[in-house]
Amino acid sequence: MTLRPLGLGTGEQGARGPRGRDWPPGQPAGRVWHSASVQHVVALVIADLTIAVLATWTVIRELYGPSETFALAVVIALGLVVTTAACQGYRVAGFAAELHEVRSVLRVTGALACLVLLAHETPWLTIPLDRFVRLLVLTVALALAVRLLLWALARRRRADGREFRRTLLVGPADSLEPVFAALDEGKAHGLTVVGLCSPKAGRATDDSPVLGDYEAIPDLVRQLHIEAVAVSADAMGHEDLRRLGWSLRGTTAELVLIQPLIDMASRRLRLEPMAGTPLLTVSFEAPRWRRFVKAAFDRTVGTLLLLVAAPVILGAGAVVRLTSRGPAFFTQVRVGIHGEPFAMYKLRSMYEDAEERLAELQEHNEGNGMLFKLREDPRVTPVGRFLRRYSIDELPQLWNVVRGDMSLVGPRPALPREVADYDEDVAQRLYVRPGLTGLWQVSGRSNLSAERSVRLDLRYADNWTVLMDLRILYRTARAVLGGDGAY
Repeated sequence: MTLRPLGLGTGEQGARGPRGRDWPPGQPAGRVWHSASVQHVVALVIADLTIAVLATWTVIRELYGPSETFALAVVIALGLVVTTAACQGYRVAGFAAELHEVRSVLRVTGALACLVLLAHETPWLTIPLDRFVRLLVLTVALALAVRLLLWALARRRRADGREFRRTLLVGPADSLEPVFAALDEGKAHGLTVVGLCSPKAGRATDDSPVLGDYEAIPDLVRQLHIEAVAVSADAMGHEDLRRLGWSLRGTTAELVLIQPLIDMASRRLRLEPMAGTPLLTVSFEAPRWRRFVKAAFDRTVGTLLLLVAAPVILGAGAVVRLTSRGPAFFTQVRVGIHGEPFAMYKLRSMYEDAEERLAELQEHNEGNGMLFKLREDPRVTPVGRFLRRYSIDELPQLWNVVRGDMSLVGPRPALPREVADYDEDVAQRLYVRPGLTGLWQVSGRSNLSAERSVRLDLRYADNWTVLMDLRILYRTARAVLGGDGAY
C-alpha cells in the first residue's frame, strides 16, 4: 500500500479526494466521514420510526380505531428509538464497526421482549399476546433488513473511495507494512492514510510522506482536518500516548491504537480492567461446542451435497473414462488434521503419465511456490480442463468430508512433501481439518502468492466459526461459477 496525499493543505477549494474527486468549494475534506456517519445515524432513526409505525398499523389496526392505532404506533415507534439509543444502536462512533448496528438490534430485541411482557399485563392495553409477538418479530426483522442494506451500501461507497476518514499514521516508518496491509483489507473502516508521523521527520520513500515528528501531530491534525490518529503499538510509551490524547482535545480526531494482533478476530479478545490498566485477554482454543457444531454441520451438509452431486460425479467419471486412458478417479495422499495422512479423492483431470512428465515442466511453473501450476499444462486433458475450471474434479472430496478426513471449509489439504518443509508457524494450519474450500480458494485461488496463501490459511485456523464457513461457502459458489483463478 502507498499513502494517498488527499489535499495536504487545509481543505481549501481544489483539494483532491480518492480517485481524483474534487471536494466541493469551501468544504473541508475531513468532514466527509463525519457527515456520512451523522447521515447514517439519521437514516437509521427515520427508518426505525417508519418501520415501527407501519408494523404497528399492520398488526393492530383491527383492534382500535384509526386515531387510537396511529397514537399507539407513534408511542411504540418512539419507544423503539429510545430503546435502541439506550442499547447504543445509534452511536456515531459505531459507523466504522462492522455490523455494529446489527448486534445492537439483538440487544434491543431482548429489551423489547421484556417490555412486551410488561405492557401485556397492563389493564388499559388490551392487545393479545400473539399480536405483540407478531409486532416484535416484524419490527426486528425489518430493522435488521434495513441495517444490512445500509451496511452493504456503506461498504460499496467506502470501496469506491466516497466515504473515508483522513488518517494520520503514527509510528516508525519501517515497521508499518503490516498496518498498511491491514488497512488495505479493512476498507470498510474507511481509514485512508494521508501521511505519517515518525520519531524523525523526513521522507521515507517517494510514496510514503513523513509529514513530521510526534510533536507535530496536534498541528497536523488541525491543518489537514484529520479524523483519526492511528498509533502503532511500538510508536511511544504510555506517558507519551496519554499526552497525545490530551493534545487532541478540542479536535474531531479519534485516537486509534493499533495493537500487534494481526489476523486475530475480535471475538477472541476480552478487555478487563485492573487498577486503571486495561488487560487484553486472548483466547487461542475454540470452544468444544463450536467444534461439535462444525463437525455435525460438515457431516450433515456434506452428505446432502454428496447425494445431490452423485449424478454429476458419476456422469463426469464416465466421460473421463471414455475420453482418455486410465481410471476415472485419482487418489492422492494428503496430510490432514494433526499431521495425519489420508487418501483424497478427485476426478482424474490429467493423462496417465502426468507424474512422470512433471520434472520436465518444473522450470515453467506459474504457481506460488507451494504448488505446481501451469495455465496451459499439457498434461491436462480437454475434459479435465473443463472439470478444473468449474471445480467439478473436486466433488469426490465430499466423500472425504463425510468420512471426517476433511471439512467443507478449511486450509488447503497439503501434500506430504510440502508439510516436510513447514516451519513452526506454517505447521499451525494443521490444527484444523483441511477443507474442500477455504479463505485461500475464495481470495484468488491459483492467483495468490505463497505468503498470502499461508497467511489466509493461518487466519482461518485461528479464527474459524460456522458463520464464517457459511460466508466462505457462499463466496465459493460465486468463484466457482465464475471460474475465477482456477486452472
